[in-house]
Amino acid sequence: MVHEIGLGWEFFAALTAFDEQIAVEVAAGGCPRCGGPLHRADYGRKPRGGLLAAAAEAFTLRHSLCCGREGCRARTLPPSLRFLGRRVYVEAVVLLASAVAQLARVPREARAATGVPVRTLRRWGTWWSETFARTSTWIALRATFAPPPPDETELPKALLDRFAADHEEVGGRSKLAAICELAARCLAPMTTQSVPDGSRLVRSVFAGFASPPSTQKMSIQHEFSLI
Repeated sequence: MVHEIGLGWEFFAALTAFDEQIAVEVAAGGCPRCGGPLHRADYGRKPRGGLLAAAAEAFTLRHSLCCGREGCRARTLPPSLRFLGRRVYVEAVVLLASAVAQLARVPREARAATGVPVRTLRRWGTWWSETFARTSTWIALRATFAPPPPDETELPKALLDRFAADHEEVGGRSKLAAICELAARCLAPMTTQSVPDGSRLVRSVFAGFASPPSTQKMSIQHEFSLI
């Protein structure tokens, strides 16, 4: 099992607040198709958190917008820090459980530690190495790292390790939550295809939030040590 891995209610409440602010920013920009006004058209999800993030299952609302101009009515889906496309598991679980699977000695250890079926973990592993590594989001993100960038054959663990090495803990919160929030910010642009320049929008939202300094750094290998 995994020692002290788990994301609580406060973590997902914070991500939900960020998602709300992102939706407000997207709505203020008007419909990407016709420029018309965007109205809230949120809908419910049934997210799964497995053993790593059971608290996520309480946050079921996916923010969404609909154009109010007659003849358009196009739906706009703002970027999200909680949901990774249509996957039923929340993004943080896809990220963490995939890293746990990379570290597990045998698949059943990862299943026992995360609550995610082995078949699903294998499918996610393929997605990280074969699909995500070719996305525009990863290509842009990879360019922001000082050489050498994270090893694409070791995603997502290599990405988490790099975040842990390059970024300080956000004061007062768990190291794991700080790294997962940072990852969520970076991955948010790929959670929708209906908002142009999602990276810029997410950066503008987070620009208004200060990150208190800290001195402690973490090792993903240590955080995910399996026994």
